[in-house]
Amino acid sequence: MRKIMAIALTVVTCGASLTLATASNAAAAERTPRCVKVQKYFDKDRQHYVKLTNLCTKRPACFTIAIPHYKDPHGRLAKGVTKDVRYAPASWPRAVYVKNTPC
Repeated sequence: MRKIMAIALTVVTCGASLTLATASNAAAAERTPRCVKVQKYFDKDRQHYVKLTNLCTKRPACFTIAIPHYKDPHGRLAKGVTKDVRYAPASWPRAVYVKNTPC
């Protein structure tokens, strides 16, 4: 009885560790590079803007700007460029953060 319990426990432990290893590899493969960096948030002409920089010089970068209670605008930056992005009128709340997304 002890042998059967030991074997069952070993099988369960090996299966769980294999599942965790596979899940962590899949999560690492889905991770997007952190290319988009926020330089500053500012207002101009009654509009909200954010100055974004693409730190990846060999590929374009995509992003989503998170705004509470509104649809999140998204966009794309060319290789190694800095750009002022208008994302909402001044009557909307300010952006909470900018999220890197896969293109």
